[in-house]
Amino acid sequence: MYLNKVMVFGNLTRDPEVRALPNGGNVCSFGIATNRVYKKQDGSKAEEVEFHNIVTFGKLADLCAQYLKKGSSAYVEGRLKTRSWDDKDSGKKQYKTEIVADTVQFGPRSAATGGGAPKERTTDAEAPQKAPKDDAIDYPSEDINPDDIPF
Repeated sequence: MYLNKVMVFGNLTRDPEVRALPNGGNVCSFGIATNRVYKKQDGSKAEEVEFHNIVTFGKLADLCAQYLKKGSSAYVEGRLKTRSWDDKDSGKKQYKTEIVADTVQFGPRSAATGGGAPKERTTDAEAPQKAPKDDAIDYPSEDINPDDIPF
């Protein structure tokens, strides 16, 4: 059995671009940047950044175009796919490796990224009340003896 599975969590490097396919469906493409922080041999910290091209289709493409934007975080699960084409200008074969997403989970939306609705202020009178204790149950006051349990 072979496995082609990719999981990345990072920030979008550009706004999602939506295009229509000839069959009527949509395709959405965007980039995600991930980073890795590690220690060099001399003890100093170093950071390595990777850029990933993401492609989504159908309903997922519509949702990504609607809710994602540059700078927002997302978790993507999918598979690797390498496309190739002949470049008309140079005559050379070009390659592009992309992640074809099966699942996209949108990261938290903060006020800094422009997401989310403003929080409404509530007064003490409007605040939700705690549920009252249920006084209908009459619990025994004595301890239960394990020998009295029939099983």
